[in-house]
Amino acid sequence: MTIHSDSPAGDLARLRIDRDAAPRRRWVLWAFLLFVCASAAAAYPKARDYIAQRRAPEVDVARATQVVAVKGGSTDLPVLVASGYVVARRSSDVGVKTGGRLARLQFEEGTRVRKGEVIAEIEHADIEAQLEASRRGVAEAEAQLAQATAARDEDVRNLERQRQLMKDGITTTASLTGAESAAAVSAARVRSAEAAISSARARVKVAEEALENTNVRAPFNGVVIKKRAEVGETVSPFGVQGQASREGGAIATIADLGELEVQTEVSENGVAKLTPAMPAEVKLQAYQDQLYRGRLRQIFPSADRAKAIVEVRVTILNPDEHVKPEMTASVTFQEKRVSGAAGTDTAARSSAPVILVPKRAVAEQAGQSFVWVVTGGTVARRLVTLGAERIDQVEVRGGVVPGEVVIMNPPQGLADGGVVRVKGS
Repeated sequence: MTIHSDSPAGDLARLRIDRDAAPRRRWVLWAFLLFVCASAAAAYPKARDYIAQRRAPEVDVARATQVVAVKGGSTDLPVLVASGYVVARRSSDVGVKTGGRLARLQFEEGTRVRKGEVIAEIEHADIEAQLEASRRGVAEAEAQLAQATAARDEDVRNLERQRQLMKDGITTTASLTGAESAAAVSAARVRSAEAAISSARARVKVAEEALENTNVRAPFNGVVIKKRAEVGETVSPFGVQGQASREGGAIATIADLGELEVQTEVSENGVAKLTPAMPAEVKLQAYQDQLYRGRLRQIFPSADRAKAIVEVRVTILNPDEHVKPEMTASVTFQEKRVSGAAGTDTAARSSAPVILVPKRAVAEQAGQSFVWVVTGGTVARRLVTLGAERIDQVEVRGGVVPGEVVIMNPPQGLADGGVVRVKGS
């Protein structure tokens, strides 16, 4: 429709319909409708797949892993996991031998000490005075011995003269008897003086030992990991004043950090899986990404009846500055599978690759074991042949290959070719 507006009166007269504009509008409308239909047809499969994906069950997955024996070495097949604490194989609470007030401390936490080094002293002025008195007692006893010896020698010479005079008939029997008695008394006095010297020297040793006991020495080379007392505190072999008696008079704890191990406990049922010098993997709770090599050192000869556990010690073979006593650690004991000579059945079994999947991925039905393998969002049912169990994993000797993704705790209703959603993806 075209409108000419030269004048208000002629507007109505000049109104007319443009017959050519209507077909053009219909063509545009039909083109728009065709475009909408084509877009909807193209989007339908995607929408259908999206709806199906949203309705699919959500599952946890894990990958099948492979462990291969290294020629001349061993695999890392887990057998048992236990938790415990890092301890030093040699550790000592160093205490005092005698009571008194601490006069000097030669250490702080982290101080390195050597065997026999004095690390603390107790006030000992009184003991030094006793030692000096004992030494003077020795000198006095020695002087008395010299006097007694001189008197004895004189009495012996007088006895010899009396005997000679008796032979000549000049002296009397009474004089000879008196000389013999005097010589015997002098000899006794010498022996008494000698005994007094021995006694005085023994008192010196006692005083020297008492003085030495005021020194606290390191029992071995190590590091002070705990300081338990301060200068001025009164200590005794039974405890530090103001502290619990169980401290036992300890003023420091020294440990040899060159030999660290994990003290852990294993249930009675798990002890049978352990073998002497069994390899292990140690992981600290504080450093989860750092792994340390370990070796089973000792299985204690007795068990705890109440807890039904046995204490086990695992040596850390490559400790570093991160490993500290009393840290929480976990130990994974590993099966030692050494490769043998080529061509033997034992060597073939030892060096054969081992494929592991989580136990929770394995399901059973009608006496058959199977897993669900996820590929591109769809699942497939695979029959598997199982081997030995490895803590929370199990060996798979057929049915899956390393790297394939398997469903953990497969839900009910899964079918071959079905669609699933992987958590976190």
